[in-house]
Amino acid sequence: MAAPPRDPFDPQFARGLIEQAFSPALEHYFRPRLLGRQRIPQDGPLILAANHSGNTFPFDALVLDSALWQHDGMRPEKKFRALFEKELALAWWMRPFGVDDLYRRGGGIDLTFDNFERMIQRRDRLLYFPEGVRGIGKGFHHRYELQRFHTSFALLAGRHDVPVVPLYIINAEWLVPFSFTLRALDRTMQKLFHVPFLPLPVAPLGVLFPWAWWLALPARVICVAGEPIDVRAMLHEHGATSFENPDGTVLRKVTGRIRKQMQLELTAAAERYGQRPYQLRSLVRNLKAARKRGRLARTLPTHWAGGFLRFERDRDRPPARNWLHRIMRDWDMLGYYLPFGWPFLSMTRALRKPPCGYRGLDRDERKQREGSYLWHLSENPLPPRRD
Repeated sequence: MAAPPRDPFDPQFARGLIEQAFSPALEHYFRPRLLGRQRIPQDGPLILAANHSGNTFPFDALVLDSALWQHDGMRPEKKFRALFEKELALAWWMRPFGVDDLYRRGGGIDLTFDNFERMIQRRDRLLYFPEGVRGIGKGFHHRYELQRFHTSFALLAGRHDVPVVPLYIINAEWLVPFSFTLRALDRTMQKLFHVPFLPLPVAPLGVLFPWAWWLALPARVICVAGEPIDVRAMLHEHGATSFENPDGTVLRKVTGRIRKQMQLELTAAAERYGQRPYQLRSLVRNLKAARKRGRLARTLPTHWAGGFLRFERDRDRPPARNWLHRIMRDWDMLGYYLPFGWPFLSMTRALRKPPCGYRGLDRDERKQREGSYLWHLSENPLPPRRD
């Protein structure tokens, strides 16, 4: 029996997170620019299909998701609902800056085929990365090379006659140009530890200093929207006789055709907008502006984990009495800067009570707080849209 409708998306949390924790880095460090915005319909259903940048950590998705919502005035009804792979919720090291259940509270939806279809039927605008986890873990040596696409989005776009708008993220490869992966090693890690990939040398660096797991360089992220793709027309051209359940061979051909088209357009966009990924004059100008506004420390990667976590904790506790109290009550954050600080961080989370840890919570309560579970809309549905 399905539970009563409930949406874990918390607009107040998501808006505050952007404005208070992420805004300095977003505005002065990543400096996103949206091009071709007029090609993206204002109403759903819609699939916005973007490339991943092989960053080890999905900086590209966080920057794009935030920039899109800011462009729409951060109105809850205009939020793109990002479909995220289950590994991002289940793997502790993929949770942004240690913030529990950030993806869902920020509007994300667990990526299952059934969830995907229900969101289309709900007429949402969806942000989708057809490369999946392979795109996150492909590494800098495969920059601007689209990995094999999943066919689910083509099947659902054809079945429900939903436009697919390609979106090309440029320069984000240069956020982490020191991430490389080996497929044989990745297969071993997945088999033995259920870890989808092991980036080198990022993983050893992140093990040594936890804050460095989220280290990124200041590339300017440029997002270019392409022309909408009529997937149903493509299926028809390839001889599909049923849009409800098209032949698998036809579906794979159409998915491959979409990938080939997007690869050509991605390459062209990278050649046009990706020649100066860091845009140093713009960077220097923005860092000076951040310093004048007293935001420089919060702009830099060394502060991101502490800034995000402090924002989350401050929502559930009284204001600090003074500057010293503000520092001392988050003493456990020192672990992010200690050599091999992960055991210390894990121990303090076990020993401290919410909002700083999990002491006093039973196993199910902790899983709910962490978000380390798979959300099925068939069992826990969303309420109807309010446009």
